[in-house]
Amino acid sequence: MKRSPQPIVKDLVLIGGGHSHAIVLRMFGMHPLPGVRLTLITEASDTPYSGMLPGHIAGFYDHEDCHINLRSLCQFAQAQIFIDTAIGLDLENNRVLCANRPPVAFDWVSIDIGSTPKMPIVTGAAEHSIAAKPVQHLLSWWNRFTDSLKQTPEKPLALSIVGGGTGGVELALNMQHRLHDILQKAGQSKDLLTLHLFHSGAELMPKHNAWVRHHFYNLLTQRGIHLHLSEKICEINQGTIVSKSGLEIPCDATVWVTQASAPDWLSKAGLAVDEQGFILVNNELQSISHPQVFAAGDIATMVNYARPKAGVFAVRQGKPLFKNLQNIVLDKPLQPYHPQKNYLSLIGTGDESAVASYGKVGWNSALLWRIKDRIDRTFMRRFHELPSMATEDTENASKDPSQPLMRCLGCGAKVGGNTLERSLKRIQQDQPIAQSQDILIGLDAPDDAAVVQVPIGKVLVQTIDYFPALLSDPFLFGQISTHHSLSDVFAMGATAQSALAIATIPYATEAKQEETLYQLLSGSVRALQQAGAVLIGGHTVEGADLAFGLSCNGFADPTRLLRKGGMQPGQVLILTKAIGTGTLFAAEMRRQAKASWIDGAIASMLISNQQAAVCFLTHGATACTDITGFGLLGHLVEMTRASGLSVQLDLSALPILEGARQTVRQEIFSSLYPQNLRSSQAIANVDEANNHRDYPLLFDPQTSGGLLASVDANRANACLTALQAAGYVEAAIVGYVLLKSASDLPVVLCQSVS
Repeated sequence: MKRSPQPIVKDLVLIGGGHSHAIVLRMFGMHPLPGVRLTLITEASDTPYSGMLPGHIAGFYDHEDCHINLRSLCQFAQAQIFIDTAIGLDLENNRVLCANRPPVAFDWVSIDIGSTPKMPIVTGAAEHSIAAKPVQHLLSWWNRFTDSLKQTPEKPLALSIVGGGTGGVELALNMQHRLHDILQKAGQSKDLLTLHLFHSGAELMPKHNAWVRHHFYNLLTQRGIHLHLSEKICEINQGTIVSKSGLEIPCDATVWVTQASAPDWLSKAGLAVDEQGFILVNNELQSISHPQVFAAGDIATMVNYARPKAGVFAVRQGKPLFKNLQNIVLDKPLQPYHPQKNYLSLIGTGDESAVASYGKVGWNSALLWRIKDRIDRTFMRRFHELPSMATEDTENASKDPSQPLMRCLGCGAKVGGNTLERSLKRIQQDQPIAQSQDILIGLDAPDDAAVVQVPIGKVLVQTIDYFPALLSDPFLFGQISTHHSLSDVFAMGATAQSALAIATIPYATEAKQEETLYQLLSGSVRALQQAGAVLIGGHTVEGADLAFGLSCNGFADPTRLLRKGGMQPGQVLILTKAIGTGTLFAAEMRRQAKASWIDGAIASMLISNQQAAVCFLTHGATACTDITGFGLLGHLVEMTRASGLSVQLDLSALPILEGARQTVRQEIFSSLYPQNLRSSQAIANVDEANNHRDYPLLFDPQTSGGLLASVDANRANACLTALQAAGYVEAAIVGYVLLKSASDLPVVLCQSVS
């Protein structure tokens, strides 16, 4: 009998995408552990490298230069990635509590979430200031701030930074450089910018030697940055910042870069923490109170070593953290990590020069910046240029934490009934599954089959979809696949009523299969409840890879059914969502997609077509279909054939997902693309239109794509406005319905923009 793929027997969860965890993920990609499911929970799909962040603020590096794409890294590491915020730990049941998803089970968990500035109780600080961390929030604000300056460069500007440590000083110098550069390019005087630096201590950068402190004091003064030492801020108002000494200074924006702190959910979980709330760990980077918990980076405090919260230690801890996570899974002894006492700091001065600080020694030169730049780019290259495939760690494979299971198919590969029952019970507790009066027999009283009552005067609309997971997050995949499956019901003008699920769960121990099924069905039930539908049953089997689908039921008024064949001459075509998911996820599989591109595609796929269908019915649409596997042109050709009419499609009007143009330009296509390309035979002017930049996207298969409907021209603008108000911000008029073409080729492409 053929041996089944290695079953999942253990869960290792990483919370946070910090430097240590980035290194851990890369090393697990090079040395995978069979039978271990690796999961990253992170607030963002990419993570900044602190060494290059000030240079990014100054404009020396772009976003991709200094950010690690965590989606690509997780794909390389064969890890799940959950984009969410951890808000707690249940250490009795070993679960991570998250803000927007069900709890995530683990056998071991590692925490690397960095730190945030400790915000004192200051009146107006929350409303009128920005913290330096989380970095994503700072950069989002900084981009808006610099864009605003570009719009009105003639307007005087005052910026304050609170915190005179290394971070505050470096941020002040690099922010000043960027703002001066914007003013100079706009032909404005640098004197329009006033920059203040507040520090509660008598000396700047107290953790560095006297030469470094003195050098930066002089440098800040020479560059016209106003220093306010021994000043504690007590109030921030709209336009002013006030210190306890009575100093009141006009200020347009304030950035806090003060003492680091930790979130309180760590201590509330019962972990041993220090006075600032950071996790206390031993030399093995393991919690001193809970051996199933590890921590590294700024969020960890080593009980035997007093070290500052600096990125250099987070980077150095990456490899020993990986070895100890690997060892605890393999039941090997943990290895101690001994951080160095002295370390070299290279601090950028905002002018492509740097200061070196090492012990009692310090010096400054442009050469140091070039050295720092080379070091930083070399570090980032490890994540930008991942190997083409993971290499098997034969030593670890031979010491597998579980024995491979032999799976017979005599049971139809069915997952155990207890597994399904427990998963549904947990979901019922999290989000109760209400039963409609139309459901005569459903999950509330399970039987051999569900029984549905069809209301008088209604017709039953049914559809089915099933496909393998395109995401590593089963909760998110459950939502997207459900929206995709329900879309056919909405496209017919029906109201969703119920669904039967079919799921393939990867080989694993019973407990691990239960966790996967729980996450998957939780996502599906959330999407069904959003649509007003209920889950009434299903079938679950085990296999090599996760897959999911639904048979969906809906009710409709037979006199108001929307069909593909209802188009009428003179109508306009409205598309509700941007296209491009096929090429983007093809690029994601090759690790050639930016994280932000996939974030945008996922956000689009999570939008239900339910309200769009209601909007189309309200505005008198006569034909409708959803855009899925055949691509926009394939589904449009179906409508023309069913209606016996022709259409003119405006390529320049098509809403396109961010990044899709770039990926098709690289000739990255979905595997279904070559078959979809055959529908080009329906284009009357294909020879003159196929050079348009967006032409390939006509054949791009979509997952959870939008609706395409025909609406009378005199009602089209009102319909479009209503769609956009309902959240379909990419909705657009993309074409016109014509009488049947004399050439019998039903599609004409116009190229108002090439």
